Amino acid sequence: MRSWPAISHPLRRYPVRPPDSGIARRKSIWERIHLDPWLLGLLLLLMGGGLLVLYSASGQRIDTVIAQAIRFCIAIVVMVVIAQFSPSTFLRWAPLAYGVGLAMLLAVEVAGDVGMGAKRWLVIPGVIRFQPSEMMKLAVPLMVAAYLNRCQLPPRFRDIVVCAVIIGLPVVLTAIQPDLGTSLLVASAAVIVVLLAGLSWRLIGLIGALIAAGLPVLWMNMHNYQRQRVLTFLDPDSDPLGSGWNIIQSTTAIGSGGLWGKGWLEGTQSQLEFLPERHTDFIIAVLGEEFGLVGMLVLLALYVMIVARGLWLATSSQDTFGRLFAGSIILTFFIYVFVNVGMVSGILPVVGVPLPLVSYGGTSSVTLLAGFGILMSIHAHRRLLPR
Repeated sequence: MRSWPAISHPLRRYPVRPPDSGIARRKSIWERIHLDPWLLGLLLLLMGGGLLVLYSASGQRIDTVIAQAIRFCIAIVVMVVIAQFSPSTFLRWAPLAYGVGLAMLLAVEVAGDVGMGAKRWLVIPGVIRFQPSEMMKLAVPLMVAAYLNRCQLPPRFRDIVVCAVIIGLPVVLTAIQPDLGTSLLVASAAVIVVLLAGLSWRLIGLIGALIAAGLPVLWMNMHNYQRQRVLTFLDPDSDPLGSGWNIIQSTTAIGSGGLWGKGWLEGTQSQLEFLPERHTDFIIAVLGEEFGLVGMLVLLALYVMIVARGLWLATSSQDTFGRLFAGSIILTFFIYVFVNVGMVSGILPVVGVPLPLVSYGGTSSVTLLAGFGILMSIHAHRRLLPR
C-alpha cells in the first residue's frame, strides 16, 4: 500500500494525503442519477399534501385523486429522465423545442379543442389531450437563454430586440386563444432570463416606459370578461353575484378558517359548493378554510424552502446558459405561487393560474417537474472550479 509523505507542521506530525492525489470520492446514488435529494423530498412532500387537499376540494372523489397521482408519477418519470441529459443537450435542442412549440400553438388556432369558451388544447384521439402553451413556459426561456449564451453580456439593445421577438410570438399566439394568464407567465419566465443577463438601469427604465405606454393598447384589445376581472379586482362588491362571486367566496372561505381551520373535509364553502373552481385555481382557499392560517403558513413555508433550494442549485452553475436558465426556472415557479395566492386572496386580478403541484392538472405538473429536472441536470453537470 502506498504511504503518503509526512508534511511538516508545527501542530501536526502525521501523514496527510496530497490534495492532487487523483483519488476520486465515491459518488452517492443521488449523484449517479443526477437528482438532488433535498429538492426531490420537498417536491414529493408538496405533491402528497396536494393530493390530500385535492380529495376534499374535488368533493371526496377518489377517482380524481388517483388520476392526479398518475399524472404526478408520469411527471416524476419525465423529471428523472430529463435530469440525465447534460445542459449542452438542452442548449442544442432549444431552437427545435421553440420551433415545435410555435407550430403547436399555430395548430391550436387551426384545429384546437375548445373548452370553457377558449381554444387552448390539442387532442390526439384516444391518446392525450394537452395544452401546448404550458410547454412554452420552458421552451421560450430556454430559447432566450440559448440566444443570450452566444451574446456579449450585459446584452446590447439589438440583443434585447431579438429577445423581444422571440418572446412576443408565442405570447401573442397564447393571448389570442384567449389565455391571458398563461401568456403573462410565458412572458415573465423569458423576461427573467433577460434580467438575469444583466440589463443596465437605463434599458430597464426604457422597457418599463414602453410597457406602460402599451397598457392602453392592451386594455382595448382585451376580451370583455378579462376587463371585467380587472374591474372586479378593484371593486369585488360591484357585482357580488356575478364577476365578484369568485373573489368574495374565496376570501370568505380563507377568513372563516381562522387560525386552525374547521378540519379536513369540514369546510362549508367548499363542501357545499359555494367556492368555484375549488379543485383548480382556488384550491388554496379550501386549504385555508379547513386548515386555517397555520395550514397556509406551512404550505407557504414549503414553497419557500423549494425556492431557496432551487436558487442554491442555480447559483452553483459556472456557465452563462446554466445560470440564466436555472435562475429562470426557479424564479418563475415563485411567480406562479405568488400570482395564485395573490388572486385568491384578492390582492391581484383573477388570471387563471393554478397553484403549482397542488391544483388539479396534468400538463402543468409535467411542465413544472420537467423544469426541475433541467435544474437538477444543470447542478449535477456543473463544471467545478479548481480550489
